[in-house]
Amino acid sequence: MNNLNSILIEGNMVREPLFRTTPKGTPVCTFSLASNRFFKQDSGLEKEVSFFEVETWAKLAEACNNLGKKGRGVRVVGRLKQDRWTGNDGKSRSRISIVAEHVEFRPELKKDIEPAAIAAEAAAEATQEYDGDAILTETNGVPVMTEVLEPVTF
Repeated sequence: MNNLNSILIEGNMVREPLFRTTPKGTPVCTFSLASNRFFKQDSGLEKEVSFFEVETWAKLAEACNNLGKKGRGVRVVGRLKQDRWTGNDGKSRSRISIVAEHVEFRPELKKDIEPAAIAAEAAAEATQEYDGDAILTETNGVPVMTEVLEPVTF
């Protein structure tokens, strides 16, 4: 039986997404996400910023590469993954990243574009077809790419 491993995080992309394919041809897209936390402390409001690496696969990776850009707000639902390896110095190393299963993009603010053009662009993004791996839908006017997962029997 699998233990629960689930995360939901919101923030902004820190850099442009990095898109590549595996030797077998599977698309992979990675990006860094900055998430802000504000809290009260003695003299006022403090800000804490945390940075996370996110990786996406298959059709979700293609969508993140196409829709993502530095500064764009995203909401990611996924799981934590720990990579372990031995460094050149012989010491054990590890890194924790987020493997996304669902990514939502916040609307982009566009100052010099007509509202009709913005609506047409959003509609064009939301009309991609379902091919068995992922579904692109729209939630409150925001394009949402959801990877279709196989059911798991417990």
